[in-house]
Amino acid sequence: MSHAIVTEGLVKRFGTTKAVDGVDLQVPTGRILGLLGPNGAGKTTMVRILATLLRPDAGRAWVGGFDVESQAHQVRQLIALTGQYASVDGKLTGRENLILVGRLLGLSRIASRRRAEELLETFALGDAAGRAAQTYSGGMKRRLDLAASLVAHPRILFLDEPTTGLDPRARKDLWQLIRQRAHGGTTVLLTTQYMEEADHLAEEIVVMDSGRIIASGTPDQLKARVATRSLLVRAVKASDVARIQRVLGEVSEDTPEVRKLEVTVGCPDSSMLRSLMRRLDEAKIEVDELILRTATLDDVFLALTGRPLESTRTEEPPTEATIQ
Repeated sequence: MSHAIVTEGLVKRFGTTKAVDGVDLQVPTGRILGLLGPNGAGKTTMVRILATLLRPDAGRAWVGGFDVESQAHQVRQLIALTGQYASVDGKLTGRENLILVGRLLGLSRIASRRRAEELLETFALGDAAGRAAQTYSGGMKRRLDLAASLVAHPRILFLDEPTTGLDPRARKDLWQLIRQRAHGGTTVLLTTQYMEEADHLAEEIVVMDSGRIIASGTPDQLKARVATRSLLVRAVKASDVARIQRVLGEVSEDTPEVRKLEVTVGCPDSSMLRSLMRRLDEAKIEVDELILRTATLDDVFLALTGRPLESTRTEEPPTEATIQ
């Protein structure tokens, strides 16, 4: 089929709150789709419905061509889910964790051990394979968790904020592994709050807010909707921030914005950069950084919702782990 995931008018309520509010979604087979939004946007609830862990209150959804309600068993044969926190058994070794998953999935002892060794090598965990998982770093646990989700060669992989809590290096290592799965033909639905992560990984992006889809497209298409450039100046000394703000106000019709040592302003004309550099030099203002940047996904989200993605919101209501 041309689409690995399809939803029509999907709705899920928790009391009077609509966590998912009439969502129509299509994810092409073999692609990485990034599902963005703040806490409470409905991302995790969407994933749980698609993974057959929650029943929708209205609408329908198909995964791999199968209905998530009436054909849940068939859906589960095709998918794997990695949640926001590593779910490995800390008392078992990395190798034992993977062998256990293989056995639970019906593989023979020999096949389970063989598959475990393949994944340990792929995820650069061979040297730590005999150690208890509780001794692993956060990045190693996340790699082991992702490896466990791939034991059965799933056609569709749900990653619900998989790099939460990881340092930048571990996050980029995990990105590379996710790309490799997609290049191998696996369809990936990735939820994230990290704009950089979506920009690096997703071929298409859907932005959710308050349970609804408010925008979709490729990263470049979404950035083109904002179509803005900005000048960013980082001061060396805090005492210079007000002076930089005044100079930026002189070269731009927009009001400069200040965040700690950074001052930014819209830049519709690149000639503003030359004028700004000249004025800063004349005023003898030393700066640490001067950047002319194009629109980012953060700008897109701000333009769509009126607030940055980091804006704090109430977490989604707790949901049951399995269908009753």
